[in-house]
Amino acid sequence: MIIDGHSLAFRAFFALLPAGRFVTDDGQHTEAIHGFISMLLKLMKDHEPTHVGVAFDLSRFSFRTREYPEYKGGRAETPPEFIGQVPLLEEALHAMNITTITKEDYEADDILATLAKQGGEQGFDVLVVSGDRDSFQLVDDHTTVLYPSVLGVSELKRYDAQAVYDKYEVWPHQYPELAALTGEKADNLPGIDKVGPKTAAKWIAKWGTVEEIIAHADEIKGVVGERLREQKENALRNRRLNALVRDLELPVGPADLVRRPVDEAKVREVFGRLQFRTLLDRVLKLGTDGAAAGLEVGESAEETAEAAPAVKTLADEELAHWLEKASSGGAPVAVQLDHGPAGIAGFGLATPDDSAYVPFKPGTGDYAAFEAWLTDASKPKYFFNAKPQLEASDRAGLPIHGVAADTRVAGAILNPTKAPASLADQVYEVLGESLPQPDPNQLVPDSEPVSAATQAWYVLRIARDLDLAFAEGTKRVYETIEVPLVEVLARMELTGIAVDSAVLAQLREELTGWAETYQQAAYAAIGREVNMGSPKQLQTVLFDELHLPFTRKTKTGYSTDAESLADLKEQVDEDTAGYVFLDALLKHRDATKLKQMIETLEKAVDSTGRIHTTYDQVGAATGRISSNDPNLQNIPVRSDTGKRIRSAFVAGEGYECLLTADYSQIEMRIMAHLSGDEGLIAAFNEGEDLHRFVGSHVFNVAPEDVTPQMRSKVKAMSYGLAYGLGPFGLAKQLRISQGEAKQLMAEYFERFGGVRDYLRDVVAKAKVDGYTETIFGRRRPFPDLNSLNRVLRDNAERAALNSPIQGSAADIMKIAMLNVARDMTDASLRSRMLLQVHDELIFEVAPGEWDALEQIVTHRMSTAAELRVPLTVQVGRGANWDQAAH
Repeated sequence: MIIDGHSLAFRAFFALLPAGRFVTDDGQHTEAIHGFISMLLKLMKDHEPTHVGVAFDLSRFSFRTREYPEYKGGRAETPPEFIGQVPLLEEALHAMNITTITKEDYEADDILATLAKQGGEQGFDVLVVSGDRDSFQLVDDHTTVLYPSVLGVSELKRYDAQAVYDKYEVWPHQYPELAALTGEKADNLPGIDKVGPKTAAKWIAKWGTVEEIIAHADEIKGVVGERLREQKENALRNRRLNALVRDLELPVGPADLVRRPVDEAKVREVFGRLQFRTLLDRVLKLGTDGAAAGLEVGESAEETAEAAPAVKTLADEELAHWLEKASSGGAPVAVQLDHGPAGIAGFGLATPDDSAYVPFKPGTGDYAAFEAWLTDASKPKYFFNAKPQLEASDRAGLPIHGVAADTRVAGAILNPTKAPASLADQVYEVLGESLPQPDPNQLVPDSEPVSAATQAWYVLRIARDLDLAFAEGTKRVYETIEVPLVEVLARMELTGIAVDSAVLAQLREELTGWAETYQQAAYAAIGREVNMGSPKQLQTVLFDELHLPFTRKTKTGYSTDAESLADLKEQVDEDTAGYVFLDALLKHRDATKLKQMIETLEKAVDSTGRIHTTYDQVGAATGRISSNDPNLQNIPVRSDTGKRIRSAFVAGEGYECLLTADYSQIEMRIMAHLSGDEGLIAAFNEGEDLHRFVGSHVFNVAPEDVTPQMRSKVKAMSYGLAYGLGPFGLAKQLRISQGEAKQLMAEYFERFGGVRDYLRDVVAKAKVDGYTETIFGRRRPFPDLNSLNRVLRDNAERAALNSPIQGSAADIMKIAMLNVARDMTDASLRSRMLLQVHDELIFEVAPGEWDALEQIVTHRMSTAAELRVPLTVQVGRGANWDQAAH
């Protein structure tokens, strides 16, 4: 097996790049290394090669670039995150006793070609692993190519001679002729215009080679013939360059690549520096005896990997006995439901060495023991993406308690930028294995789907490996906050909130009328109709016809987004057609957007008159809960229309009112706590109006002399600073000069030096640590703080400023929700927690329970964290969400 190191490392890098998890504490990205070694381990397991070598390019320059300097010149600059990973990958491979090969003035492909030729001559079966299509020319009776599929390096497609022909309609030895004619974009080799693979294959079938095709060019009619005659030099040059060299003098031959034992001490040292905890275990499983994963040649390498236990189908007494044995001593059992839109077909259960499938048919069989086990909170259960499974089981009459792990949540906490999209993704990312997935486009899959019981077994293994990756603080957040919250959010989603559809319908009709009115006003201002949703047509009207000042330049002209148009409106006189058009356009957009929001809400109302949003507790990198399908966190708060939308959310039948509870200025209180600024702490502890207090110090006036405009300025600045707002952003937000904004910030920091010092130190510390941390220990990695790319670095600095504040606010809200839910259960209240919206909770109050619920909510929210300042909670009461506002 010979592998194109650069090609596969680059693909592995891009496959894992969005996942900020693959960064060491000192800021070194490791995506390419982790992905490559995971792929390599899978190749070892699947193919059991006796000899292995990895070829690398020394640079972008070779004999090919001397002939054609533009060769591969179209490729983008190497991403800064990739730089430095190849030497580390080579070091890791050497620790694993895998030979790497380079050759001055040649590419890795030429090394592969030479070794493939030698291997075939010496009686080897050769596997070439490459992401470069030029390798297809190496395929013959002895050589097969493994090429990344659409799934990337996790799935390699096998190309023998027939597979190459089936794809390109040419045989492997003819592939260079086809590539010469069609060109190779990746190598910046232009081919013959108008000539695609089908045309090229037809010519090759008739004449064989590029030279022969060109010799018969006069026989080819039409445009393609003309282009061939005009551009024949392109094809001839391409053919010279894409021929792989097969007779290099190399320091090693195929026999020298025999697999040897891994050097355990070196592997531990290198992988320790790279912080590959789970990958280290998998590499050491290769063993220290060499050959096929530490076994004698001929034995199965499968024996060294964990094999999924055979699935038993259980019911009744057998199931009860299995559950008793599996969960004895508090041992966790992984659970994965086999469910879909039609309901639950069964439950998959697994322990480390056993798995069982429980078919589920309501009204048949004896599920008493199983139901008792599911509802027993003392029996720990592990899931991947537990919440929808809890809800499906609850709807089937089998409520589940005792969620002790959710590997999707765990994965997202370890890598806040990317929650695992599926169990298959997490199996690959954590275990480096592939979970077979049926083609969603095949109504009758041609492969047997993986049993829910086997899926559960994978969940158990993932949970074990992720547990090793947690830092102490992050693990505490996961176990004491995030895991218990799963059941709370599931209950809230199942409950939903009642909606007065008549209110929404009336408002939708009004907005439809308003949108039409604003549209006609816009038409009247310019004397013709225009597509209000077409940026191109709006650019023509604004800049060509009305001759308004240009907005921000974009790839398709000048920006017509809402922010740009609002800024433009400020620059235009009110008595002009341009102002009237812009005013009508912006109002039309607002009305249309709100109308679409209402239509989305109306579609979400179920047969019981309630809306059930879907919460994602790891939907934001900071730890904030997000709301989707529909999003109930984006309804405007202060506008009249937004208030009317909120008035449609009401207390349901059998409940007397809604209770809303909102944290007051929680982010500024956390800022005061973290910064230790005496002035901010004094303002909160003395119960003063924070922004008036800050305004009096910044503007050097008595608190009673702080004008609304002064208060507005310091409020915008206080929050803006926590989000990394600079003088330019502050000036734009307050519509003042940059000089005034700079002076305002200087005066603010002069009075509140603790805030300045804290914000400066947050970024400095994160650059050293590689992450920020909340009050409770939740970590958020920031690898780009040390990026060579200034844009990436600046964005990371702004995010790092606010992450401890927003993340701590998220933790506090989640702790409050857990404690409130627990107290409500303990008090046997019928009242229900319905919604979480930013810093606010909404409850449905059962008759006679107001006082008890208000006391629980106020107490638990205000004591969710011990800060240097009080956590103030505002409570409101009303028949609907708007009336309950405070």
